[in-house]
Amino acid sequence: MKRILFILFVFGVGAKSFSQKIEYELKQNIHYYNDSINQSNQYINNRCVLDIYYPKNEKNFATIVWIHGGGLTGWQKEIPEELKNNGVAIIGINYRLYPKVKAPVYIEDAAAAVAWTFKNIKKYGGDDQLIFVSGHSAGGYLASMIGLDKRWLAVHNIDANTIAGLIPFSGHAITHFTVREERGIAGTQPIIDDLAPLYHVRPDAPPLLLITGDRELEMLGRYEENAYLMRMMKIVGHTKTVLYELEGYGHGMTQPAFPLLLNEVKRISNEKNN
Repeated sequence: MKRILFILFVFGVGAKSFSQKIEYELKQNIHYYNDSINQSNQYINNRCVLDIYYPKNEKNFATIVWIHGGGLTGWQKEIPEELKNNGVAIIGINYRLYPKVKAPVYIEDAAAAVAWTFKNIKKYGGDDQLIFVSGHSAGGYLASMIGLDKRWLAVHNIDANTIAGLIPFSGHAITHFTVREERGIAGTQPIIDDLAPLYHVRPDAPPLLLITGDRELEMLGRYEENAYLMRMMKIVGHTKTVLYELEGYGHGMTQPAFPLLLNEVKRISNEKNN
C-alpha cells in the first residue's frame, strides 16, 4: 500500500500533458443494448445509454469507461471534467438502479456498456486494446466485478483479460451494501459471496490499481476491504495490483485520484506502444 500526500502537486501538471491542441467531440445517449432489448422495456430504453467524449481525427487513443457512483440507487452518467482534454476518450455510462431492479442487473448493464466499447471504439478512432474501466464508489464496485468475474463480459464474447486496466475509486471489495440490503442484511454485516470482487481474485486479471481515501476518513471499512483485496490478489499470484491511500481525503476522493488514473492510463499505454 502506498500512502499519497499532496497528490495534486505531484501529479497534476504531468497528467495534463497528453495534448493541448486536440479537438474533442461529445456524443450523448447512445444505447448500448441492441434494438430488440431496448424496445422490450421502457426503463432499459431510457436508462441504458452512454455518452462518449473523444479526440476527433485522432487514431489509436486509449479509452476510459467511467461508471458513476451513487450506492446503486441513484446518480447519472458523467464525463468528469478532470479527465477531459487529455488525449483519451471518456465514456460515461448509465445503468439501471435499485429498487427498480436488483442484483445482478447493475453488473449486467455495466458489462454491456463495456462490451459496447470493445465493439465500437475503433469506429471513433480508439484502440480496443487500450480500454480502461474505472468509477467511484458503486462505480468502482462495478468496475471490479466485471473485470475480476469473467462471466459478465463472457456473455458478450469478450474476455475480461483484454481490459487494459482496472482502476476502481473507493469501491466495495466485499458484497455491495445495496445488494445486502436487498437480502435484508445490515450494512454493518460484511459478506463475501459471488457478488463480491474479493470472491474472484485470480492471478491472470488485468492490472489493478485500487485507490481509496484515508482509512480514518473513508466510509466504514472501505480502505480495509481494498487492502484485503490487494493482499489476496498478491497471494494468488497477481503481480500488478497496487493500492493507493489518499491521506487527508474521505470517501469523496475523486479529485486527487483522477491524476493517478490518467497516470496509469499513460503508463500502460506507453508499455503497449514501446
